[in-house]
Amino acid sequence: MRNKFGLSVMAGLLGLLAAGCQKRNSSEAAAPPPPAVTVAQPISKEVVEWDEYQGWVEAVDTVSVRARVNGYLDSIHFKDGADVEKGQLLFVIDPRPYQADLDRAEADLAQAQTRFDLASNDMARAERLLKAKAISEEDADSRAKAERTAGAAIQSAQASVEIAKLNMEYTQIKAPISGRIGRKMITEGNLVNGSQGQSTVLANLVALDPIYCRFDADEQSILKYQQLSRENSPENLRGGKWPCEMQLANETNFPHKGVLDFVDNQVDADTGTMRVRAVFSNPGRILQPGFFARIRVPGSAAYPALLIPDLAVGSDQDQKFILVVDAQNKAQYVPVKLGPLIDGARVVREGLHSNDWVVVNGLMSVRPGAPVTPTRTGAPAVAKTP
Repeated sequence: MRNKFGLSVMAGLLGLLAAGCQKRNSSEAAAPPPPAVTVAQPISKEVVEWDEYQGWVEAVDTVSVRARVNGYLDSIHFKDGADVEKGQLLFVIDPRPYQADLDRAEADLAQAQTRFDLASNDMARAERLLKAKAISEEDADSRAKAERTAGAAIQSAQASVEIAKLNMEYTQIKAPISGRIGRKMITEGNLVNGSQGQSTVLANLVALDPIYCRFDADEQSILKYQQLSRENSPENLRGGKWPCEMQLANETNFPHKGVLDFVDNQVDADTGTMRVRAVFSNPGRILQPGFFARIRVPGSAAYPALLIPDLAVGSDQDQKFILVVDAQNKAQYVPVKLGPLIDGARVVREGLHSNDWVVVNGLMSVRPGAPVTPTRTGAPAVAKTP
């Protein structure tokens, strides 16, 4: 009876052992295959590193069109917001009072000229009479002084005529520069003041082509640009100045090309930055004063670089790494030193070779040293540098 019970227990144990082995064998048979990943070789490309700044568009010239003489505004000769050319007639102040002043000044000049002619004739007669001793020297001196006085009166009258002509010209207010004019600040029939310090502003005029964009750069960046400018060959400069590019809020790829034309002469102690200005051509008048803009400046000379998609880069605390598939289809951990993001791809400065196959898709499913099932693809698309 005891042997029979022992045999039953032994049979049960053997059955459990057999079941465990069978389960283990089935688990091993169901082990998943290596994860599928997409791999690609890095892009070899010559790149330029860019520094980007926030900037504001400014007019090269801004003029407040003001009256220079007093009077009633007679007429306006432009439409609000129109483009005007230098010398174009904008406003006319009632010229009649100033025409009358000019006529009076010219009449006074004519009178002065007549008095001078008379004094000159008297002086000529006095010289003849003095030689004949028919008049005294005192009378001759008096006539000479009268001639000089008459000559001075001509100069005074001529100055009055010039002033009257200027005032007459000032009744026609013309554009001092070419550009775009704003709205008229005063309408016809109003009295305008031309007194210095109190003159009436009639309109504002800004020059739009070329146009400025100003921004602030830190001291280290300014020193870097100056060094690059000295080291670069002339063909990399535009007109001997450092190039830059700009885009507006609704633009991409920095379509506007310009040059840096001014750097301030001191660092702002409060911000640690220097004011920098760039100049751009603006033939289509797209750029308007006051617009917000993004401006970028080359922060390096052109150099050959290897680029990969930014998603292919992993982080291990403060260490950046990529996974490279070797000849045995195993993912190898490779620490890298990264550069900037250029045209949608990341520059790898150290750790990557041009013939490496980098995991660009499926990075999160792979463990370093583990086998993978790679699918090779072409180099990832990178935008062309403008």
